[in-house]
Amino acid sequence: MVKTKVLVVDDSALGRGMLVDIINHEADMEVIGAAPDPARADEMIRALAPDVLTLDVETAGAVGLDFLQRLMRLRPMPVVMVSSLTARGSETALRALELGAIDFVAKPNVGTAAKFQESAQAIVVRIRAAAAAHVRRAAPIATLGLGTLPPDADCSLSAEQLIVVGASTGGTEALRELLMAFPPGSPAVLVAQHMPAGFTRSFAQRLDTLCRIRVKEAEHGERVLGGHAYIAPGSHHLRLVRIGASYQTALSDEPPVNRHRPSVDVLFRSAARVAGKNAIGVMLTGMGKDGAAAMLEMRQAGAYNFAQDEASCVVFGMPREAIALSAVDEVVPLKDIAARLFARLGGGGAGRAPESGS
Repeated sequence: MVKTKVLVVDDSALGRGMLVDIINHEADMEVIGAAPDPARADEMIRALAPDVLTLDVETAGAVGLDFLQRLMRLRPMPVVMVSSLTARGSETALRALELGAIDFVAKPNVGTAAKFQESAQAIVVRIRAAAAAHVRRAAPIATLGLGTLPPDADCSLSAEQLIVVGASTGGTEALRELLMAFPPGSPAVLVAQHMPAGFTRSFAQRLDTLCRIRVKEAEHGERVLGGHAYIAPGSHHLRLVRIGASYQTALSDEPPVNRHRPSVDVLFRSAARVAGKNAIGVMLTGMGKDGAAAMLEMRQAGAYNFAQDEASCVVFGMPREAIALSAVDEVVPLKDIAARLFARLGGGGAGRAPESGS
C-alpha cells in the first residue's frame, strides 16, 4: 500500500503530538514531518515532498496565511486547516479556503474518549479527501459571480420555486462562486454544506458581504423568502416544511445521516416531499455519497437537478454518486451552473413531469 505522506504544521508540541498519533494510527497514511512554524515547514516541504499538509489556524495567523498564499502560488498542494472553534479561528479558516486550502477541521476534542475518537475520525477523513483532491489556485473574488447570467434571465419567479444545494469538500468556495452569480430576485436557496458546528455562522456572514442575495445561517421555523439563502447550521439537519401557504425551515439535532449533520440527504428528501416539481437540486463537489439517493427522489417527484462536472470539482464523489443513480438531469461546469439554472427557471418552471413508473 502506498501511504499518503502528511506534513503537520502546528506551533504547539501537544498539538503536533496528537495529530502525529492520530495520523500514524491509520494504515493508509503517515506523518513524514512535523513543523512548529511556516518557516520550518517551507524547508520540510522542499526536502520531504508531502502529499498533504495540515496547518493549524492558530499557527497560521497573518504569517501562516501569507505562507499559504505563497505556497498555493508557487507549489500548489492539498492543505487541510485545523482550527479551534473560535470566531478568530473560523474567520482564518474561511480565509484559508479562499486562498486555496482544501478543507478545514476542528482540533481534536480531548474531553472524552468518544469525543476524541470522533474528532480523530473527522481529521483522517479530510486528509483522505485532500489526498484525492484536484488542487487549484484560488480565483480572485472580483472575477467571480457578477455578469455570468444570460442578459434575458427572468428572475421575477414564482414564490413556489426554490433551489436546494448540497456540498462537502471544496464546497465553500464552490458555493461562493455559485451564489455570487444570483441576482436579488432569485428564488430561495437552502444549503446543506458539510461543516463543523461553529463555522457556519461566520461562513454565512462572509457570503452575505459578497453576494447580491441575503445569506444567513438558518434558524428553526423561519419563513423561506425569495432573494435569501439559508445555510444549515453545522450542528443541525435542515429540512424544508410547508406551513399553510408558505415554506419554512425546520432544524433538528437528530443523529447524523451518512455520517453527516447536516446531511444533504435530509434536505433533499424534504424538498422532494414538500416542493416536488417546484424545486431545483444542485449537487456540488464533495467526498462520499450523501444526497445521491434523495436527489433521485427529487427527480422522481418532478424536480430538475444539476451536478457539478468532474473537471471543476475539488472532489467528484457526491456528484458522481448522484449521476450513477440517474438522479441528475444536467452535468455542468461550476462556472455555468447559475446560467443554466436560471435558463431553466425562466423557461416555464423548475420541474418536469415525474418519470413513468416512478
